[in-house]
Amino acid sequence: MKPEEARIEIAELTKKINHYNIQYYQNDVSEVSDYEFDMLLEKLMSLEKEFPEFAYPDSPSKRVGGTITKAFNSVKHQYPMLSLGNTYNEEELFDFDKRVEKLLEEPYEYTCELKFDGVALSLTYENGLLLRAVTRGDGVQGDEVTENAKTIMNIPLSIEGENIPPLFEVRGEVFLTRKRFEQLNLEIVTENKEREKAGKKPIKLLANPRNAASGTLKMQDSGVVAKRKLGFFAYSLIWDNMDIKTHAEALELLTSWKFNVSDTYKKCGEIKEVVSYINDWEKKRKNFPVETDGIVIKVNDFRLQEELGYTSKSPRWAIAYKYKAESASTILKSVSFQVGRTGAVTPVANLEPVLLAGTTVKRASLHNANEIERLDLHLGDMVYIEKGGEIIPKITGVNTPLRKGDAQVVDFISNCPDCNTPLIRKEGEAAHYCPNVLGCPTQIKGRIEHFIQRKAMNVESLGPETIEQLYANGLLKHPGDLYKLTKEQLMSLDRFGEKSADNILEGIQNSKSIAFPRVLFALGIRYVGATVAEKLAIHFKNIDALTKATLEELVAVHEIGERIAESLVAYFEDEQNMLVIDALKEAGLQFEMPEEPEVNEEEATLAGKSFLVSGVFANYERDELKSLIKSKGGKVLSAVSGNLDYLIAGDKAGGSKLKKAEALEVKIISEEEFVSLLNS
Repeated sequence: MKPEEARIEIAELTKKINHYNIQYYQNDVSEVSDYEFDMLLEKLMSLEKEFPEFAYPDSPSKRVGGTITKAFNSVKHQYPMLSLGNTYNEEELFDFDKRVEKLLEEPYEYTCELKFDGVALSLTYENGLLLRAVTRGDGVQGDEVTENAKTIMNIPLSIEGENIPPLFEVRGEVFLTRKRFEQLNLEIVTENKEREKAGKKPIKLLANPRNAASGTLKMQDSGVVAKRKLGFFAYSLIWDNMDIKTHAEALELLTSWKFNVSDTYKKCGEIKEVVSYINDWEKKRKNFPVETDGIVIKVNDFRLQEELGYTSKSPRWAIAYKYKAESASTILKSVSFQVGRTGAVTPVANLEPVLLAGTTVKRASLHNANEIERLDLHLGDMVYIEKGGEIIPKITGVNTPLRKGDAQVVDFISNCPDCNTPLIRKEGEAAHYCPNVLGCPTQIKGRIEHFIQRKAMNVESLGPETIEQLYANGLLKHPGDLYKLTKEQLMSLDRFGEKSADNILEGIQNSKSIAFPRVLFALGIRYVGATVAEKLAIHFKNIDALTKATLEELVAVHEIGERIAESLVAYFEDEQNMLVIDALKEAGLQFEMPEEPEVNEEEATLAGKSFLVSGVFANYERDELKSLIKSKGGKVLSAVSGNLDYLIAGDKAGGSKLKKAEALEVKIISEEEFVSLLNS
């Protein structure tokens, strides 16, 4: 075949196969048989191999997979993937609406969408081509799974159309349909029969569609991923300086770009319409091809979304309504007790296996002693269980008429199940704690596992099994010991070679550059999560100032309550904790915030003035404006108050901020006026 003929045929085959894929995976229409489709694809791949210069970047041959990924790179999200607040009843939904109404003080509408039970995925496109695919992870960063995502037929590899942004992000849910999930389990059953004949260990059946989708997306062989036939629903579109005004417009634009957008979404003018939509789908969702567990409600207008803003964990302009969980009944066989890294002891119910919401449930959380007492649990009880949010099983009640007369009462233990230390229970708290912080093996290992996790010190090459070995060999008693480990010590462990030892030592060494807020979080102080650690680090600047802070000084920090403050004081009063901090200091960890560059007095044109930045600007990003203000000696505030001198208002500036600024007679200036002020 001549090159020009090959070019034309590759173009025609690519167009034809892409069309068949869209028809099959998005419109549920089979225009050709599987055999005809496979023959077309095989012909295309053969031509591309012979004439690679004519292969298209979005060729359907790229969906076949075959790439092997040994490790998934961590990628920071350009826009954080925050989780949504949940509600389980109409009353809380009306409360949400009242909060929105109070904050906005202007008309608004909602969009309602089915909440698909799959795995969140972020897709970044550059110049119309799929650049990368990243899982949600912890919301700040996730794992890049681009090669696996390319095998999902209804994820476009390229976008065609007018006015496509040079760089944009699409978010959505990766899923397995109910039908495909059942097919995969049937395939496993068939394969297990052959394995049984060969004397091989059987393969476990897939637990449920969501877990199966999650596990498939992280497989190392993209060829296997392709065979699983995952699906994707797009539900969000983001780019800088977006010129569309509503979420509904974004969904329409995604549809026009050939993304698979579920046509079940609806605009609702008021909360009663939202409730009607929820009730309408409660039964209909059972026949939907993809598992769903609720409804997502969003304020439709992007400007109003920005005005409502965010909490530290979730947007104020959206909420997820969760349908009542499915329930089942089974027998309580026994109760075991687990110790966490903070010493909290959690009771766990061991159950006669029962199928619930597509999963075989064998265990359920009992939370604490109060819950055991409330349920009046006895061994052998027939208990009712359901999944909180259809994820975590919990016991909701007991069928007491079926209880046997000699059934043994379930009592909460009095001693730690790990080190046998008598448990304590602080006044006003529901949990029991093991106070043997420095001697309880589970606590010691749990704190080290917390210390090395991704959101903390990010020592990826070190896992629980290695920590267990190091602890058992007396090499690891607290996080400071990590920085004393030698190559010889690591190579003395079971199944450890030179490369494994080098990887761990490299990971430990790299952790020394982690910033102070994450180091503070890594210490594992009770009630000090990542957000609290960041606020404390910014306020006190270094660990020495923080350790010397009084209860009153701690409570004075924004969003630091008495419980957190008491925990901090108790932690720093413990001599052993301070010895660990000293060891970490000596190892070279970051225990202070970097100093902000000093402002030259001649350049401090904004000294003594305070500013608040709101809206979208023509020549600056908001963070750029804030940095500019600080570099000129000015102060940046986060809210409108009597102490504010200027509100810099851009396009789509928050309406409530503007009203409050006017009421307090704060001067409102434009971007141009700010630049003039800067140069005056």
